[in-house]
Amino acid sequence: MRKVVIVDYGMGNLHSVFRKFRRIGADPRVSSDPGEVARAELLVVPGVGHFGKAMENLKQRELIAPLNEAVLGRQTPVLGICLGMQLFARRSEEGDVEGLGWLDAQVVRFKVQDPLRHKVPQMGWNGARQAKPSRWLQPMPPDASFYFMHSYHFVCADDRDVLLETEYVYRFASGVERGNIVGVQFHPEKSHGCGERMLCAFLAS
Repeated sequence: MRKVVIVDYGMGNLHSVFRKFRRIGADPRVSSDPGEVARAELLVVPGVGHFGKAMENLKQRELIAPLNEAVLGRQTPVLGICLGMQLFARRSEEGDVEGLGWLDAQVVRFKVQDPLRHKVPQMGWNGARQAKPSRWLQPMPPDASFYFMHSYHFVCADDRDVLLETEYVYRFASGVERGNIVGVQFHPEKSHGCGERMLCAFLAS
């Protein structure tokens, strides 16, 4: 069983992520212990909430250095979910604060011209088109659908980091990948079969 450390920084859907990983045969552990995070075999950074508060919590719990040690130093595979993925960027408009900076990207709020047609946050099911081949993903069916809940989205400076794209208001990066770093804007733990297949591929990394 692959051991997965789910990073607890006080903001996130920890229990649903934990239950889903246990269901697919992993050995998950929710932890805010810096040493355990630094030594993890696989890391998951979940998250729901405000970007600025999330970064503040990571600093207060002294988790930024061990995360950098694991992800940038030891090249530990890491999966970011929703806000967790957004934290990989250099900066966010939400709180106007710096992120972890693992990817050359920024996080911006949806710019909506027709609020009657497009509600913010985007809440509910939407598709995701695979933008490049990846060891993180099995080939996705054209009708693959995932559960989204977000007001801000990722903008990559380098298109080669874009793994998945979704149409809502306009096309945006709903998944990113660079080396051992992968993130998704949606919630795979709530996305039934499509989400499970994605998490299984992450376990096999």
